[in-house]
Amino acid sequence: MGDELMELSHEETMSREAAAARLRDLADQLARHNQVEVVREGLRYSVRVPNEVTLKMEVEVGEDNEIEIEISW
Repeated sequence: MGDELMELSHEETMSREAAAARLRDLADQLARHNQVEVVREGLRYSVRVPNEVTLKMEVEVGEDNEIEIEISW
């Protein structure tokens, strides 16, 4: 794929419990494997993840609340 940038973006409304389950699945993949798999529109994407990553977390509290988590390497 070279230096090409591929970006997948997805947003949906779900219950708090469903969001927690989605985060747990991602956390389990990070803990157990050297890759994360994402399925979108029937296509499976695999992203290789090294042993060390940078974790950034932002919390915004105000009229609209937001927690943003970013993992990069």
